[in-house]
Amino acid sequence: MLGEKGSFGFFPWTEDRKMNPLVNLPFTKEDLTRELEAIDAVIVSHLHPDHWDEAAIRLLDKTIPLICPNEIASKIRSFGFSNVKEISNFLSFRGVKIHLTSGQHGTGEIGNKMGKVNGFVLNYLNNNIYITGDTIWCKEVQNTINKYHPKHIIVAGGAATFSFGNPVTMTSDDIKNIASFANESKIWITHLEAISPCKENRSYLIELLKSFNLEKQCRILKDGEKSYLINYRK
Repeated sequence: MLGEKGSFGFFPWTEDRKMNPLVNLPFTKEDLTRELEAIDAVIVSHLHPDHWDEAAIRLLDKTIPLICPNEIASKIRSFGFSNVKEISNFLSFRGVKIHLTSGQHGTGEIGNKMGKVNGFVLNYLNNNIYITGDTIWCKEVQNTINKYHPKHIIVAGGAATFSFGNPVTMTSDDIKNIASFANESKIWITHLEAISPCKENRSYLIELLKSFNLEKQCRILKDGEKSYLINYRK
């Protein structure tokens, strides 16, 4: 989310009335403007407001290349974006090969309510980065890892849980499973603390990773911290 603290409001299907996001962005509005001017493209996995909020619609350049699954392309165009690049399976963008992946944004009734989820595998110079999207540990994720053997996997953690049903993002057990299954991949854990449905925070996960001897394989960035996985620019 690019909005200020509390700008989205409370989540449905929860008993709390915490105003989301729970934290502000870790830099000034001027810094945000510079960051947005420097990016080459935007990838949107789905339209849940913790991934695509009103501030993003307002602040992003309407001509920026915006890559998204074809199911949500018309909706994004309706917000005035003129350079939408739809992906149904595969897309090549400036030398980066982008593969669309699937997953499960929860199970049972809550999984049905959360709707379809997508992730992406980005391939550049024979390096694969797998962005799982909002999914739990499931067969679709396993199949993607088996197919692409990613060097880096970016997962949505936090064990986001509503007032009914099981978690809709990865729990600590899910992260342990994915780290074991993809033991040669670096795991990057995101989706923590900024929204109220998330039940597992940084400090909890850091201690748990230490107990599993996974602190070297799994990384949790601090707010505002950057890590360049592949040097794309020449």
